[in-house]
Amino acid sequence: GQASSTVIMAIGTIILARLITPAEYGLYSIALIPSYMVILFRDWGINSAITRFTASLRAQKSEGKTYGIIKAGLIFEMATGFFLSLILISLSGFIASTVFNRPESAPLIAIASVTVFAGALQTVAQSTFVGFERMELSSLTNVCQAIVKSVAAPFLVLMGFGALGATLGYTISFVASATIALVLLYLTIIRRIKRENPGDLNTAKTLREMLRYGVPLSIASIIGGFLIQFYAFIMAIYCTDVAIGNYQVATQFATILTFFTIPISTVLFPAFSKIDPQDENGLLQTVFASSIKYASLILVPTTIALMILSEPLVSTLFGEKWTQAPLFLTLYVINNLFVIFGSLTLTSLLAGIGETKMQMKLSLVTLAIGIPLSLILIPSMGIIGLVLTIIIAGKPSLAMGIYWVRRKYNVRLDIESSMRILTASAIAATASFLAINFTAYANWIELTIGTLTFAATYLLATPTIGAINKSDINNLKTMFSGLGALSKLINIPLNFMEKLPNLK
Repeated sequence: GQASSTVIMAIGTIILARLITPAEYGLYSIALIPSYMVILFRDWGINSAITRFTASLRAQKSEGKTYGIIKAGLIFEMATGFFLSLILISLSGFIASTVFNRPESAPLIAIASVTVFAGALQTVAQSTFVGFERMELSSLTNVCQAIVKSVAAPFLVLMGFGALGATLGYTISFVASATIALVLLYLTIIRRIKRENPGDLNTAKTLREMLRYGVPLSIASIIGGFLIQFYAFIMAIYCTDVAIGNYQVATQFATILTFFTIPISTVLFPAFSKIDPQDENGLLQTVFASSIKYASLILVPTTIALMILSEPLVSTLFGEKWTQAPLFLTLYVINNLFVIFGSLTLTSLLAGIGETKMQMKLSLVTLAIGIPLSLILIPSMGIIGLVLTIIIAGKPSLAMGIYWVRRKYNVRLDIESSMRILTASAIAATASFLAINFTAYANWIELTIGTLTFAATYLLATPTIGAINKSDINNLKTMFSGLGALSKLINIPLNFMEKLPNLK
């Protein structure tokens, strides 16, 4: 679902960019900024609470009680979303004239404000889908939104509405996906739930419990969003337009990795929510170690392949003029390699077992390090300083978090397994580097050769050095079996490794 919606959205963006003028596209982009900022303060962790509590209640065989959770969450999100949308609409003229100095953007900001309310309804439904492990319904709403946006926005621009048409298409996609999500929520979950003592439901009490869990988590999200905006502000002051353009191109390629990171983190959240960390400590350790291993088996080689093949990749798809983008891409994706130390798993673990206050404290540590570091590195080193800030700022909190869960819950990293995966990926990277640097072919040929060499070497090296075994392959086949026809394609490399004589 993540891959499909991203591809559809990318196609729609390309079509839109070809139809709209740069000035109109800039006005459209500016009109979305206020709604982006307001959304940070809409949720207060309620959606995460919905996922966590519904998953936990289902594990306790108390599915009927989830009705109260869904009801409380829906009421809260409708109220905050509607209230914030009204405030943003009323302030749209002031923001357009005073803040942006673009009075013509006022109606666009007002239209985009509707997405704050519509998005609230959509995320309630999707959080419930994840809690009930109905991932296909969550994916369906994302794909529907991508389709509506990719059709409506270009069509309205083509009809002569310009930036207004693009903003309308964007807003319509949220309204459509929210409507679809709510209908699916009622038909597939709410209508089916057998309510337990519906007359005794105390919505206010339920909401207080959800906020007690969610507010620290929300503060962590707000801090993360603030840091991103702060880095962008410093970048705009000290970096040239050319460097920023190259950086934006590099980050577009990095979104490829979200095909893996978002589904993994999404699935881990309800998985950890089902585990009692006190009574099921052994299970918690198993899920934690296994999730890091399987995430690393996919994400580490993909990240290193992007690093090695960055130059032919950028040149093939965007042309030769983006000379700085390959270096920025290589540095930018380094952050994903810390998956072997639990960077992708830790947040899901803390949220799943209810340790949101600890997650908030770790976010404050990142904030305390990130702001002064950005003020030092970005002015002196430009985009490279920005990337280094992103990489460095979060590592002390990662180390503190891993140490804390080890001390409190006796949950440990499987360092040996992580190092084996990293070694196999390094071997594949070396072979790919040699293959493309001792040839003088066109960029697309080098990209093809490098990709095939990397894949073949990784598939041979992984079982050879013990980074994967027969049990892992069986687990991976089971995990991917839900993908239907696509699972047959994924099984090809798994079947190849399974037949190797050196597989343990």
